[in-house]
Amino acid sequence: MNLLSVSGWGVVLYVLIATHITIASVTIYLHRSQAHMSVYLHPLVSHFMRFWLWLTTGMVTKEWVSSHRKHHAFCEREGDPHSPKIYGIWRVLFGGAFLYRNAVKDKAMVEKYGRGTPDDWIERKLYSRFPASGILLLLGLDILLFGALAGFLAWGVQMLWIPFWAAGVINGLGHFVGYRSFQVKDNSTNLIPWGILIGGEELHNNHHRFAASPKLSVKPWEFDIGWAYIRMLEMLGLARAKPIAN
Repeated sequence: MNLLSVSGWGVVLYVLIATHITIASVTIYLHRSQAHMSVYLHPLVSHFMRFWLWLTTGMVTKEWVSSHRKHHAFCEREGDPHSPKIYGIWRVLFGGAFLYRNAVKDKAMVEKYGRGTPDDWIERKLYSRFPASGILLLLGLDILLFGALAGFLAWGVQMLWIPFWAAGVINGLGHFVGYRSFQVKDNSTNLIPWGILIGGEELHNNHHRFAASPKLSVKPWEFDIGWAYIRMLEMLGLARAKPIAN
């Protein structure tokens, strides 16, 4: 029994749209707004993205931000939570999520590098306290919408999307292979010049050169879809980006 009678391609379309919203929430809310404070988001947008990430990833804002800030503070050195130089490319590419979980077990690190992240009632009572509840709720919703098999498969892809593309590809390949527009002190690279699939995070070398910039594209031929979304939100009065640093 399922509420939506859609074909297999309908389920695929749902997964692609849902995972893209997740990627957009990671790059715009977690990365650019919370970790680097380069974008101010209207509370409606900010909370929608926080809720969506709780539902689709179970990630806690303070933990993600602390891990990322420590990555910048100790990039490619002992203390970097997910450097291929330290852990090897294959471990980061396919086990990046486990490295992330190990890193955020350090509560002192989370407190030090996670300052300034949301600490309201719903964060304390729901999102941070019950991070797994969101993904279990999503499993139930997917099964309700598409049936047991299709719903479980859709949920499984959603659960793997961020661990592979963000924790694996960006943190791994983004410090291992690609082109470099800037000779920074770390090994960061741009994977491709069109940042679409991973929300613009493909332009990782640019980000390490201009970490405080809300825009990740630099060259005329580069495209950062995350920045395009931010500009759309600005036109709607729902965001305000800091001046571009590049």
